[in-house]
Amino acid sequence: MANYINSEIKPFNAKAYQSGDFFDVSDADLKGKWSVVFFYPADFTFVCPTELGDLADNYAEFQKLGVEIYSVSTDTHFTHKAWHDTSDTIGKIQFPMIGDPTGTITRNFGVMIEEEGIADRGTFVIDPEGKIQIVEINAGGIGRDAQDLLRKIKAAQYVAAHPGEVCPAKWKEGEETLAPSLDLVGKI
Repeated sequence: MANYINSEIKPFNAKAYQSGDFFDVSDADLKGKWSVVFFYPADFTFVCPTELGDLADNYAEFQKLGVEIYSVSTDTHFTHKAWHDTSDTIGKIQFPMIGDPTGTITRNFGVMIEEEGIADRGTFVIDPEGKIQIVEINAGGIGRDAQDLLRKIKAAQYVAAHPGEVCPAKWKEGEETLAPSLDLVGKI
């Protein structure tokens, strides 16, 4: 897998479902704000609804940080609507659910499982300039945690707003950061 950190997202156009509406979405929609592109294998499955439900339960916290979530699978936007309408867990979702039946977006982010035509569990945090700051890819049987994603986004936003500072392991908002210098070498 290529190094995606600090690379600019590739162009795409797709259809999405959100709050009872279908609409067009493109790479341009991800620029100008912090975004999460959250790939999952398929609608009407097992681990996927637990992850998407977790994101839905924490969506207000993402919004407070100015972050939009875009969930993506190789299903269509019609399938997303049907799932949203029939599942209590998925029915909580207020963020856009992008359909990628051609696999263009999934391939752009390098998470397509070609032999199955579905996405790996990939999470990409995009900064307002359209550059990838965080990448996480899990095996199909391992679900992700929205609270940990929020922690990582807060760290990415802090570092972006405070040049010359970095966030150490397990950093949480309000805790001390580090200012890399010769004085710290061998002292941590």
